[in-house]
Amino acid sequence: MIIIGSNSEVAQAFVEKALEAGEKYPFIYLFSSHPETTEKFAKHIEVKYLQQSRIIPVNLMQEINYNEFDEISTNLVFCAAGYLGEGTADGLYDNKNTEKIIDINYAKLVPLLNHFAQKLEAKRGGTIIALSSVAGERGRQSNFIYGSAKAGFTAYLSGLRNYLYDKKVHVLTVKPGFMDTKMTEGLPLNPKLTASPKQAAERIYKAYKSGKNVLYVLPIWAIIMLIIRNIPEFIFKKLKM
Repeated sequence: MIIIGSNSEVAQAFVEKALEAGEKYPFIYLFSSHPETTEKFAKHIEVKYLQQSRIIPVNLMQEINYNEFDEISTNLVFCAAGYLGEGTADGLYDNKNTEKIIDINYAKLVPLLNHFAQKLEAKRGGTIIALSSVAGERGRQSNFIYGSAKAGFTAYLSGLRNYLYDKKVHVLTVKPGFMDTKMTEGLPLNPKLTASPKQAAERIYKAYKSGKNVLYVLPIWAIIMLIIRNIPEFIFKKLKM
């Protein structure tokens, strides 16, 4: 298994869920922009599950040497890399903020996933699971830079799924909605619309095993986004969302 964004609470909860379910891996490759932080989780799964892992330093803000990954073999890629950044009020005209949001959520992430998609295509089998966001379903004034990057990422995953279908490789797009994680710490989240990492991991694992294409971690988000997508533009542009 390859984990991209291995310090994500959802990614770590998914790894534990898979191991608890009896999945076995020669290695779990933990791709991380902060390897020193990842070491604690690597030791945890080694002690608790006797699972070997390797930490792979990868910074999505820098150039990536794909040759370093040539020896890595996998049937499952789980991508939880993401960066919320500053919202519109504080970060719209901050180009560094904008570039970081776009790089981590789309521009640098897509070539990395393409690298492993090609490997899975050659093997004619495997799964890619990637976390996108409901924020990508319609641009809202509060965070449309982040939303636009996630919109592109969702479209990429849809096209990748379509392309890889007859190559026997499956792509699962996950749209978590609000998540109780470090990324959203301090935000005023509605508890009824917010999932825990463990809850998300359980539902993602179930969707993975059943071959689902798109998963809203909490089903209520499918209804919410259906409504938001269908608000007429002349009304939507006046809303403070």
